[in-house]
Amino acid sequence: MVEPQLAELQTWLTEPLTSAVAESVSRLRAAEGVKKVCLMPDVHLAAEVCVGAVVATEGALYPQAVGGDIGCGMAALRFDLEAEALSNERPAGAVLAALYRSVPSNKHRQAVPLPEALRPADLSEQTLAKLATRDGAVQLGTLGRGNHFLEFQVDEAGQLWVMLHSGSRAMGQAITALHVSNGEPNRFGLRGLDAETHLGAAYLKDVAWARKYATENRLAMLRAVEELMSRLFRADADWKSLIHADHNHVQREAYGGRSYFVHRKGAQSAADGESGVVPGSMGAASFHTVGRGCAASLSSCSHGAGRRMSRTEARQEITSKSFQRQVGGLWYDHRRVDRLRDESPGAYKNIREVMRAQRELVKIVRKLRPLLSYKGV
Repeated sequence: MVEPQLAELQTWLTEPLTSAVAESVSRLRAAEGVKKVCLMPDVHLAAEVCVGAVVATEGALYPQAVGGDIGCGMAALRFDLEAEALSNERPAGAVLAALYRSVPSNKHRQAVPLPEALRPADLSEQTLAKLATRDGAVQLGTLGRGNHFLEFQVDEAGQLWVMLHSGSRAMGQAITALHVSNGEPNRFGLRGLDAETHLGAAYLKDVAWARKYATENRLAMLRAVEELMSRLFRADADWKSLIHADHNHVQREAYGGRSYFVHRKGAQSAADGESGVVPGSMGAASFHTVGRGCAASLSSCSHGAGRRMSRTEARQEITSKSFQRQVGGLWYDHRRVDRLRDESPGAYKNIREVMRAQRELVKIVRKLRPLLSYKGV
């Protein structure tokens, strides 16, 4: 059998690839229609396609190269309040208690009317439309679990910011599962769709819907935070400061005079002048950035620090006491410390090394330090 020609590979790494990641990337490079793969410095192993991978294809779509949480991304918003307001336990505890009520991790008790931009009828299948009116309506404005979070941070000027990480919730998972099942399997474990067929068009249509849902989801949470901060501190949000971007998507982009479908799974678009957010772990700095439009990286950058331990490894190696030492003076719900161990700073790569590795991809605009972290577990 003639071995397939591997697609071009370019990397921006903090350390050599593990053998498992290298094997996964080789399979991806050999898949039909894949023309280029770029690896960001937060790359780490995940099912089928690594997180931190950018994949350019011609004629082929790979839902697994986007992942299940379509449209997952970051949003950051500044308040006209100094971070000193969260300097002691009483106000921090009040904020945490309010977040549990205003920004649920799973679902609201009652359905939330979907915005006009999220008409269920725009989805490709009736089953998806029904899910949108059911789960989509109760999950809009909810955080999710795993590595999704809401964090209050302080910038170098002492101003308070909120940053959150969330996506398309159950809708993205259902859309991905449907279109993966419609894909044509190959010997590398990927299921592809022909972009020129009705199946490819349906996937792109549903991706666009899920990205809008994820955007509206984050905005709904920010509005809820705005309300509680107004109530607790009489603080206003500065909506002109909003930074909003996603890191799980596929879209058409042109490079070198050719048009590609650029898939990003845990990688952020960093076009020239494009604003973005690169978060650290619970105990590390985060950064607001501006893209440099590096064509070699398909105008991309990392979406965060990236895991260096799997969740299982983190739970085995990091104790509750170690977690508490690593997060230092961060405000968080101490009742949940045992369930937060797999999100420990030690389970993630060093964010400063990640930022150094992608200096040609983004410019740092602002550095922020975490003050209070709220996670759904």
